Amino acid sequence: MDKKNCKIGVFDSGLGGVTVLKRLLEDLPYEEYIYYGDSGNAPYGSGKTKEEIQYLCKKIMDFLIENNCKVIVIACNTATVAALEYLKENYSIPIIGIIDSGSKIAIKNSTLKKVAVFSTEFTANSNAYKNTIQKYDKDFEVTQIACIEFCPMIEKGWETFQDNQEILEKYINKIPTDVDALVLGCTHYPIIKDYIEKKFNKVILDPAVELSFELKELLKKLDIVNDNNVKKKPVFFITGELDKFKPTAEKFLGEEIEIYKIPK
Repeated sequence: MDKKNCKIGVFDSGLGGVTVLKRLLEDLPYEEYIYYGDSGNAPYGSGKTKEEIQYLCKKIMDFLIENNCKVIVIACNTATVAALEYLKENYSIPIIGIIDSGSKIAIKNSTLKKVAVFSTEFTANSNAYKNTIQKYDKDFEVTQIACIEFCPMIEKGWETFQDNQEILEKYINKIPTDVDALVLGCTHYPIIKDYIEKKFNKVILDPAVELSFELKELLKKLDIVNDNNVKKKPVFFITGELDKFKPTAEKFLGEEIEIYKIPK
């Protein structure tokens, strides 16, 4: 099979990666996508060990490779932290994680070299953003803020929680006043970007923008860009409840989706 016609696999612990997929669909509309949302095992960012996350990611990788993927995008910051290097050691297929993309977009958009990062507990505790940003520019100050409630609330429906504004305010108040940019260091968070913007009036950065650019460059470099110029709808495979995932994903993407429930 011609690799150009193979699919791009995108996976996340649940809904979050849909924010990355949306960007990919805008920038690379003629690629064919498979999305794997492991919402049955969510959240990844609180209560799971590195080894548990690696095990889940390996299972997802096997599924996506069986379904003829040519590149895998880890559209999950926590999974990138826990499993990117592990997966690269165990698979020959090209794999892109999102932490590097988020770090690069922070460096490009912070004049003061002071940024805050909203993320899961696992990502914050790993110092992944601080270490990666300072690898590129050691003068950067990075404040990492673990927003523990966000992922479960977004998975279940952010609007259904009466205390969502109070919880958001709690984390906004942890951002130092002298930072000039906030990185959404969990792919779930762009789903509530409108809410964050109302309480934080500086630059808000979505790593998916940089990741999409890097994927485009990788496809060109490997000469596996799909040149059929035919748009195909992505297919979704979900390990959790479809009635929670489907309406939020469709609202965010602005279209109906083809979705299947699979064992977790």
